Amino acid sequence: MSGEKTEKPTAKRRKESRKEGQVARTQELGGWVALLVVGFAMPTLLSHELTAIRDLMVTCFTLGDHATTGRALILLSQAGKHLLVSLVVLGSGVMLLGVGSTVAQGGFYLAPKSVKPKWSKLDPIKGAKRIFGPHALWEGAKMLLKSSLVALMAYGAIKAVMPLIGGLVPIQTVVSTATSRALGLIRNIGLVGLGMAGADYAVQRRRIGKQTRMSKHDVREEHRQSEGDPMVKGAIRARQLAMARSRMMADVATADVVLVNPTHVAVALRYDSQRGAPTVVARGAGVIAARIRELATAESVPLVRDVPLARALYRSTKVGQEIPAELFAAVAQVLAFVISRRTRGQRGGQHRSPRSEGELPEVPVAGRRRRPGPRVSSSPAHARR
Repeated sequence: MSGEKTEKPTAKRRKESRKEGQVARTQELGGWVALLVVGFAMPTLLSHELTAIRDLMVTCFTLGDHATTGRALILLSQAGKHLLVSLVVLGSGVMLLGVGSTVAQGGFYLAPKSVKPKWSKLDPIKGAKRIFGPHALWEGAKMLLKSSLVALMAYGAIKAVMPLIGGLVPIQTVVSTATSRALGLIRNIGLVGLGMAGADYAVQRRRIGKQTRMSKHDVREEHRQSEGDPMVKGAIRARQLAMARSRMMADVATADVVLVNPTHVAVALRYDSQRGAPTVVARGAGVIAARIRELATAESVPLVRDVPLARALYRSTKVGQEIPAELFAAVAQVLAFVISRRTRGQRGGQHRSPRSEGELPEVPVAGRRRRPGPRVSSSPAHARR
């Protein structure tokens, strides 16, 4: 059925879904990545902070009798600045990791439509579907699985440290082992969280893919809207052709000669010595050719009957183009005949071609590449055909 959404979303549909906030994205990736990076960077951070605390304590103990309120305030200010810088650096790193992971999933985009109030969001039926639907079940299963895995890993880490507490093991060994276990726990939780985030991203991508699917009717409607209504486009094209044909007919009066077939094809040429080569100002076959002959007769433009030359010009040129170089010599003979009559004050009329050559060189069809072919004959037998 055409109403079933079985088609993949088009580029326009994906763009609209992004504006509505429908992007395959998991919100947990940034937090797990930040936790994993912090777990690997924690030894360096702790070493740096412990060194700073030790230096501060040494400075405080070495003051002795020289301790004053002013020096205490200076030390407190230095400690506060160090703490502030450390927190800003750590917070900025976590923020950059979160933003980078979000952008990596679907790019940076703004979804203004997602923040607009919609009455459909207050529909209790749709709200119940969201609460008890497949998405809610997946969220619950994901939360349960994460809690179980984190509890198991934490239990393993605590169980490994418990034998060291309360025994004869030196405190430094206990602290070192506990620190190592804690850092390992953070890293393992981060790795497990990344795996869960990958699974959540796959589920979100599948869900968004189903929501943005389109029916065949939707695809056809979008194509029609983007490409335009065929009837409107046809009407516009017909009007453009009519206007171009009107301009072409108006240019017949400016032609120097019209080569005819004598009834099927007509090509009007205009020669401008400044441009060098004659230009086609009008061309047509059938009814259009008859109209060109009528306008040429009314405007006293001479009609020259030359079947092979008219056909060759009709096939190889468009309106506004110069004639092919292969036909320069043949057209020059016709123009010389027309210009000689004009100098004697003779205009218009129907005439036979003054050319004496028996054949014309083959010219490529307008809009196609040149291909070798037989030569067009201008013999009387060919003219009769």
